[in-house]
Amino acid sequence: MLVLAGCTKETEPMIPTGNPPLVLGGVVNVRRVGQITGPDSPNRTDRFEIAGQDLGSMFQAHGRTWLVFGDTFGRREPGLTGGGGTEWRSNTLGYTTDRDPTDGLKLDGYIVDDIGWAKELIDSKKVDGVEMTTIPTYGFTANGAMYLAYMSVRHWGEPGEWETNYAGFAKSTDRGQTWAKLDAPKWPGDSNFIQVSTVQVHDEIYFWTVPHGRFGGVSLMKVRERDVERQDAYRYFTGVDADGAPQWAADPAAARLVVDDTVGELSVTWNPYLSRWLMSYTHGGGKGAVLRESATPWGPWGDAITLVSAEEVPGLYAPYMASHYTTDGGRTIYFALSVWDPYNVFWYRADLVRSDRKQPPHS
Repeated sequence: MLVLAGCTKETEPMIPTGNPPLVLGGVVNVRRVGQITGPDSPNRTDRFEIAGQDLGSMFQAHGRTWLVFGDTFGRREPGLTGGGGTEWRSNTLGYTTDRDPTDGLKLDGYIVDDIGWAKELIDSKKVDGVEMTTIPTYGFTANGAMYLAYMSVRHWGEPGEWETNYAGFAKSTDRGQTWAKLDAPKWPGDSNFIQVSTVQVHDEIYFWTVPHGRFGGVSLMKVRERDVERQDAYRYFTGVDADGAPQWAADPAAARLVVDDTVGELSVTWNPYLSRWLMSYTHGGGKGAVLRESATPWGPWGDAITLVSAEEVPGLYAPYMASHYTTDGGRTIYFALSVWDPYNVFWYRADLVRSDRKQPPHS
């Protein structure tokens, strides 16, 4: 049995023996609930000198849900598509105590500077070909501290492609007010451990990882919470033995893909309605935002199911879920989704369909 930190008896995940069948049959009733960021959103983020920003992965700490945003711009010319503008910050951090996902997501505020602007947490050189920006890919907590996993981007390339110097962590011990880049652990910019999604299970933290860009597959690594800052303590999934038990190695070069696809920004959660792990990600092959299921963190993972198509929402990316933002026992999931035009983050919902039981009418 695997117990997800913070779960109740009714929702704690199980890792069954054998090879249990997949149960996710599809998604229905997918729709936009509201807008999270931007001057015209209910949150009026222009109050924090934010006209446009993207990403918005979520983690919990100190009684709040923290939303981790990427490149943020205070002012943008009318009609501008994609990232750009003035008052550029490479990353910002919002927070909420809103527990009801059904009517949108209300932000309580941001970590701000002395004039009230959402402030940059992890600095960058902002020099193309050296270090263009520092993009946080996920947040988590360990040993009472807050951490942001981030990538140092050297150069933005063609759509879905970019070059990175390295991936590492920044740490805060004052509830997100200040952050320090850590010297370790770090992973090379050409490795498969650049963008991550994290979940804590007992005293271990699991990281599902992909390379820079949106054209690589997913690897899996883990570390004990107490050793999160020790590079040599990380273990990398290498496959399963004859009994289906996971095998781990200290050498990252031995890591084996758990999902072989064109994977961009990703998030992984445990879903109590399915009693399965869910993985959402940007599909680099043009299929939009997709969803997969698995009985275990290492798979086998089911086929990709379209969550939101690129035809329905052109320019979508970064479909981020959070385990506590579900309703109807996990049957309805909620997620953040970035849209390139107007370069802001929106709130979506979807109903999961089980293939192994009759579906009740949605309330």
